[in-house]
Amino acid sequence: MIVKSEAKYHLGQVLRHRRHPFRGVVFDVDAIFANTEEWYDQIPEDSRPEKDQPFYHLLAENDQSYYVAYVSEGNLVPDDTGEPVDHPDLAELFGDFTDGVYPLHVNLN
Repeated sequence: MIVKSEAKYHLGQVLRHRRHPFRGVVFDVDAIFANTEEWYDQIPEDSRPEKDQPFYHLLAENDQSYYVAYVSEGNLVPDDTGEPVDHPDLAELFGDFTDGVYPLHVNLN
């Protein structure tokens, strides 16, 4: 199977989940699903995303906590609040929030 997948979103961009109340900053992208089958099987079957799309690693936050989220492109939309994300690990990878994005300040593989 050949998958031609191009990520719609970019590193440092602030996104929010379409259905769940959280937002986050993209710090890595997988061209197709690259997590475990166990993780995938925990998603309810009626809302399980297709694997042949980009998946994003986000430094995420909601009203209660900070965490790392792994989300399919189809479940994400740009965050239009213009507000910075408060995740405590942001400073390790990104510079200050400027013009709605976080500039990358380290090299990732």
